[in-house]
Amino acid sequence: MLTIALPKGRIAEQTLEKFAKAFNEEFIFEDRKLILQKSGFTFLNVRNQDVPTYVMHGAADLGVVGLDVLEEKEYDLIKLLDLGLGRCKVSIGLRAGEELDWTKSQITVATKHEKIAKRYFEQKAMAVEIIKLYGSIELAPLVGLSDCIVDIVETGTTMKQNGLEVGPTIMESSVHLIANKNSFYAKKDQILDIRERIEATL
Repeated sequence: MLTIALPKGRIAEQTLEKFAKAFNEEFIFEDRKLILQKSGFTFLNVRNQDVPTYVMHGAADLGVVGLDVLEEKEYDLIKLLDLGLGRCKVSIGLRAGEELDWTKSQITVATKHEKIAKRYFEQKAMAVEIIKLYGSIELAPLVGLSDCIVDIVETGTTMKQNGLEVGPTIMESSVHLIANKNSFYAKKDQILDIRERIEATL
């Protein structure tokens, strides 16, 4: 029995469709159920940010999660396959018409991607103060809370609508199938079989 942690919402549905294709079975979470057991699989319906945690601690053998979440968690997990879903970028957002002033002694960044942002600016030898926000991040530069933001960008519309423009890209992200290291060695054949079957549907 393999346990697979899926992020709630659209990505979970799209992933279950891939499993359905790969195994000729229908996999659907009924109502608000958090666990789905079928044909040797247990699927868990968890928050996007929590997927790597379930996999890291062995509560799930496999998980499906965006590369941005993985990079932020910095867990030691195995990336098995890029599913090509949920493509987006982690980018810098600035007030329209402005550029980052690299001559400043320190840049203030509002984001929920603390580690990704910190790494990026440190690699550029720039002192950075991170202000962690959980939502409406676009507000921060407009009200003088930060010089810029680091956020997920799909189309850039949200930034534009809020008087910001998309600056440099820090990383590209899409959804990956990941594995717990111990599970991978203990159930290697099973896991590689799943990877192969899903890869065939891509």
